[in-house]
Amino acid sequence: MTTAIVLFFVLGYMCIALESFLKINKAVPALLMCVVCWTLYACGGALPDVDVPERLLHHLGDTCEILFFLMGAMTIVEIVDANGGFYFVKDALATTSKRKLLWRITFMTFVLSAILDNLTTSIVMVMVLRKLIDDPKVRMIYGGIIVIAANAGGAFSPIGDVTTIMLWIKGMISTGGVIGQLIVPSIISVVVSALCVQFYLKGDLKMPETPDEAPGTANNSNRMIILCTGVGGLVFVPIFRMLTGLPPFMGILLALGVLWTVSEFTINRNPLKMDNSNLKVTALLSRIDMATILFFLGILLAVATLQETGVLTAFGQWLNEASNGNHYLVTGVIGVVSSIVDNVPLVAGCMEMYPIAAMGDFAQDGLFWQLLAYCAGVGGSMLIIGSAAGVVVMGLEKISFGWYLRRFTWIAFAGYIAGIATYAVEHMLFL
Repeated sequence: MTTAIVLFFVLGYMCIALESFLKINKAVPALLMCVVCWTLYACGGALPDVDVPERLLHHLGDTCEILFFLMGAMTIVEIVDANGGFYFVKDALATTSKRKLLWRITFMTFVLSAILDNLTTSIVMVMVLRKLIDDPKVRMIYGGIIVIAANAGGAFSPIGDVTTIMLWIKGMISTGGVIGQLIVPSIISVVVSALCVQFYLKGDLKMPETPDEAPGTANNSNRMIILCTGVGGLVFVPIFRMLTGLPPFMGILLALGVLWTVSEFTINRNPLKMDNSNLKVTALLSRIDMATILFFLGILLAVATLQETGVLTAFGQWLNEASNGNHYLVTGVIGVVSSIVDNVPLVAGCMEMYPIAAMGDFAQDGLFWQLLAYCAGVGGSMLIIGSAAGVVVMGLEKISFGWYLRRFTWIAFAGYIAGIATYAVEHMLFL
């Protein structure tokens, strides 16, 4: 029965990786894989003394911590975006020089991804990019660097990527540890990639003639209030966890509650009595990407069946023996694989394969967990389907798999290796 569970997991994994070719949302195979794997486990894969429903509820509780955090963060970003808070981002980036715009977009994406997350940052930056560039072919090049910068920015922040959120929630990394050790490798990675992208960009841009204002959005003062409250709430989440010891999803719900209150207040005190019903949070909730939430639910619970059957533990032991305990090799391979398949199940699997220890490389903020956070995040940039940011930009800007493979895979790989080398030097100096 264990063999059947692994086969269905691999089949589901392949369907997720081939989402763009099959034209089926990756949430579909993830949910089916989850149910089939748990059904097989309940019907013969579990030991007689194992209470399968109780184990399922245990894993569901762990998974829901991540899901509620993501839903809260996505709602906050939707509120800020609907109120026009990101118009300030567009104004800050405006320039006619292609290379100047490259560095501004790279820097802005890198910073925003660390504060928000790489998925929502990619959406925001593509929307801003459309206000700055008319030519779709030129936008595709900037879309490529947005993917790389978003993943690099998310790798050093505890709230910047789903994988770092997972590692942070489970205590494998701390806020100070991951920022202090990974910010320099992440910066080096994105700078090396941006230097390579410069070869594709020459000359100036013609700025599109589009109105700055969107009907039904908030005025400038309200925009700034919403933007500061939303971003401030997200930044406060790690502080809330340190002060209270409560899980991060409680902090994000606090931030959402405060922003929701501020949003209602700004709508109600509208002096012009305009119809701002589209700005109400109850209306914005319908814009949350529930397909992504369901994908994470399915894939994380499917990975849990591999843990329950002991497959992950056995694979972890084999991988460790094959690499002779070289953590740089193990995590480096995981990073490359994460560009082919989604990094969420990879990290979830590693968390189960290598339990956290009191000391050494597997302790909190140990070498293995920090390398895993970096490699799984940045490595996903090597292929357009390797990360949530890549899939989003691929869909929004119609970037093909082959175009990205020819133009950006080598660029992302160069930055990836540069970041690992930087971390190795940094680690030796620290020791």
